[in-house]
Amino acid sequence: MTPLRQSLLVLLAATTLGVRAETIPAPLDQPYPGTIALRVDATNTSQQIFRVTETIPAKPGKLTLLYPQWVPANHGPSGPLNQLAGLRFSANGKPLAWKRDTVNVHAFHLEVPSGAASVEAEYQYLSPTEANQGRTTITAEILGVQWHSMALYPAGYATRRIMVQPTLTLPEGWQYGSALETQERQGDVVRFKPLDLETLVDSPLFAGRHFKRYDLDPGAKLPVHLNVVADTAEAVEAKPEQIELHRALIQQTYKLFNSQHFAHYDFLLALSEEFGGIGREHHQSSENGVKLDYFTDWAKAESMRGLLPHEFAHSWNGKFRRPADQNVPDFNTPLQNSLLWVYEGQTQYWGHVLSSRSGLIKLEHVRDTLAATAARYDAMRGRSWRPVQDTTNDPIINGRRPLGWSSWQRSEDYYNEGALIWLDVDTKIRELSADGKSLDHFARNFFGIDNGAYTANHYVFEDVVKALNALQPHDWAAFLRARLDGNGPAPLDGLTRAGWKLVYTDTPTPYLRGVEERAKSADFQYSLGFSLNGEGKVEALQWEGPGFQAGLGGGTTVLAVNGTAYKPEVLRAAVTAAKTGGKDAGKPIELLVKKGGKFRTILLDYHGGLRYPRLERIPDTPDRLQAILSPL
Repeated sequence: MTPLRQSLLVLLAATTLGVRAETIPAPLDQPYPGTIALRVDATNTSQQIFRVTETIPAKPGKLTLLYPQWVPANHGPSGPLNQLAGLRFSANGKPLAWKRDTVNVHAFHLEVPSGAASVEAEYQYLSPTEANQGRTTITAEILGVQWHSMALYPAGYATRRIMVQPTLTLPEGWQYGSALETQERQGDVVRFKPLDLETLVDSPLFAGRHFKRYDLDPGAKLPVHLNVVADTAEAVEAKPEQIELHRALIQQTYKLFNSQHFAHYDFLLALSEEFGGIGREHHQSSENGVKLDYFTDWAKAESMRGLLPHEFAHSWNGKFRRPADQNVPDFNTPLQNSLLWVYEGQTQYWGHVLSSRSGLIKLEHVRDTLAATAARYDAMRGRSWRPVQDTTNDPIINGRRPLGWSSWQRSEDYYNEGALIWLDVDTKIRELSADGKSLDHFARNFFGIDNGAYTANHYVFEDVVKALNALQPHDWAAFLRARLDGNGPAPLDGLTRAGWKLVYTDTPTPYLRGVEERAKSADFQYSLGFSLNGEGKVEALQWEGPGFQAGLGGGTTVLAVNGTAYKPEVLRAAVTAAKTGGKDAGKPIELLVKKGGKFRTILLDYHGGLRYPRLERIPDTPDRLQAILSPL
C-alpha cells in the first residue's frame, strides 16, 4: 500500500466515524531547527518515578509531538505509552492546551502562540512497580534510562536530524555506565554532549549505588568496558579469571568479524533480583540484566553467560548491518521484520559459538544447549502449520506476551530455529568446500566490511544469498527458502553434517539438569509432554502430547501422583515404573490435579519412560561441531 493510499484510508475512516483527523507531518530528512533540552530527574527511587522536562524549540503555529512507538531492537510497537503521565505544556510561562490524536494515540497536537520560541513539556515516566505491569526500570539500588521512554519529539523530521542535549540527575553518589559522551558532571547532575535523537535512543544508561567498571581490552584504541551495577556491593566484584573470560570474548569476536564499528563499546550489566531482566542490543552498548549471582555463584550461573556474547555480536549483525525493511525515518513509522532470522537467528548462532570460543560456557555445555534446541523443534507440532518465516511477525502480533500453547501457536522461533538453520548453512559450506571455508568467512565478508564505519549498512535477502554464493557456490536461495517457508521436519541436517545426532536417554546431561534446577522446574516435555514449575503448576504443554491427550490444560497444578503427594522425584519414579515393570507396569499414571476450584483425576497412559535430549557422535564422520565451537 502506498503512503498516499494509507493516508486516504485513515482519513476516510476518521470521517466515517464523525471525527476530524488531524494532520501529522510526515518525517522528512531535514534538520530540526534548534536543539531540544531533555532533562531527566531519576532521584525518586523509592516511588520509582522519573520526572522529565523538555525544552523544545518551536515556531508559532501547529506543532505535533510524538512519543516513540516502534522501539529499535524490540522489533515491535512496544513504546510504553501507558507509563507516560502528568503531561503539561507551556510557552512563555503560560499553559498550553493539548489534544491527543484520535487515530494515532502516540501523537499530541498543540498550538504554539505568537511570540513563543519554544515549548516547555513536563511529565513523568512511571516505572512498573509489579511484574504484571511490565519491566521494572528503577529500584532502590539500580536504575536504567531508556531514552525512548523519556522523550517526546517533533513530527515532520527524521529522528537522526533532531539534536538533543540530555541531562540526568542521579541519586546522591550513584555512578553510571553508558555509550553517551559526558560533557560535564556537577555533583549528581550529568550533562551529556549533544547528539541526534536516533543515537540517543540507541545509547541507554545504567546507574547504581553499587557500581564497578572493568576494562575488557586494556590499552586498546577502541575501549570496551563492562559496567556492572548490582543489588549489593559484593555482587559487583569479579575475580580476575572471570574477567579474563570476558576479555577472551572481545578478542574472539574481533577474530570472527575482523572489524570494529564503534568508537568504544559499553556492556551495561545489572545483577539483581528486582531490576527487570533484559537483553537488548545497541550499536555501541548493550543492556544486560541477569540474576544477582552472576559472579558470586560462577559455576551454577553458567547458563546466563550466553547473553553478553549474543548482544556483543549484534553490534555487527543488527546494528551495523541492518535489514533494509527496518530502515525507517523515525520511531513512529512501522518496522518490518522479514529478515529477523538473519538479524536474530544468526546472532543466536554466533552467541553459542562465541560463548564456547571464549570459554564463558564450556564447549560440551554449548553442545547440550544445541541438543535442547534441536529437541524443542523436533517435538514442536506448531511447525506443521506455521513456518519459521512467519514467526518474524510475532513481536508485532503478540508483543512478547505469554502464550498458553507455545508448542502449537509458536513464538519468536526465528531466534533458536534460526540458529539451527545457520548451523545447517555453516556445515553445508564446510562440506561443499572440503572444510576449507565456513560461516566464519561469511561473517568477515558480510559484517566486516568498511572497518571503522559507524553508519548503518542495510541489506536485503538477495544480498545475503549473493554473499553466500560468492563464498561457496550453491543454490542458497532455494536452500534458505525451503527451511524458512516449509512445514517439514525440524532443520537438523546441520547437526548430522557436524557429526552428531539427537538422541534421548532416561537421564539429563549434568548441564541441562543444572539449568532445570536453577529454573526450579521439572521437565517432562519429551515423555509426558509437559513441564512443571516449583509448585507443580503446568508451565508448558506439548500440543497432542500424552498430557494433552489426557485432557491436561494450562493453569493446572499437579497435587499427587498415584496417591502420593507430588514432588518431581515422585513423578519421575512413576514414569520409570510405568515402563520398566513391577506392579505399575502397563498401568496408567494417575495424577490428582487442581485447576481453579476444581479437582479431578487424570490418567496418563504413557509407558515410554523418561526422555531427555543429548547429542551423540555419529561414528566415522568428521566432528565439525568441535571445529565450529573451538577458539580461533
